[in-house]
Amino acid sequence: MSTFVALNMDRQLPVCVRPGEQLWLTAAQAPVRRWPLEREAPESGQVTSLVEYLPGAHFPQHLHPHGEEILVLSGVFSDESGDYPAGSYLRSPAGSRHSPFSEQGCLLFVKLNQFAAEDRQCVRLRPEQQQWQDVLPSQQQSLLHSHGDELTLLVDCAAGAALELPAQVGGELLVLQGAFEALSPLAVGANRVRLPRHSWLRDTCLAARALVANVPGRALLKLGALRC
Repeated sequence: MSTFVALNMDRQLPVCVRPGEQLWLTAAQAPVRRWPLEREAPESGQVTSLVEYLPGAHFPQHLHPHGEEILVLSGVFSDESGDYPAGSYLRSPAGSRHSPFSEQGCLLFVKLNQFAAEDRQCVRLRPEQQQWQDVLPSQQQSLLHSHGDELTLLVDCAAGAALELPAQVGGELLVLQGAFEALSPLAVGANRVRLPRHSWLRDTCLAARALVANVPGRALLKLGALRC
């Protein structure tokens, strides 16, 4: 029996994962594949991953003891509360239960067991319910959730524009559309790395990565939320 090794759980270390750099894993419970980005334990603890529901996938009802956060990347995700198309954002607080499924299949960004203990807000935001505002001529954003110093938001960035981020704030970024370029967190000097769609970057200071949109781009940003 192989020994499990935690994946990318030292949150003081930068991580950059791009499509094709890690393997998809098949789930035992349902026709689902997972692409883990960070994982504390085999089937428990804190987890961040891309999750693909194949058409017709159903999960039995289950408990989320410390919360679940989902962004629907493609397809339609469903549970007892409704159907959620691409772009929908869901937060289910600690102690919540549901029976998720997808008739046509879907791809999700999922974070498990990473809620602050006092964060009890349930969120169900479809794309048409999200409110966007201009923060710069080249940048728009939509706030999805905030709690204390933690912010979760969508950001649109014009081609060639730098992504403006607060200084000395940690967090993570998932590329949703287009592509970004960043100073590599894994190399010394001014080496830059291209971040295509579904690339994931985590750093204790995201602003230090000097992110620039190669083409019009959209990203999910989670700031101030490197929860150990």
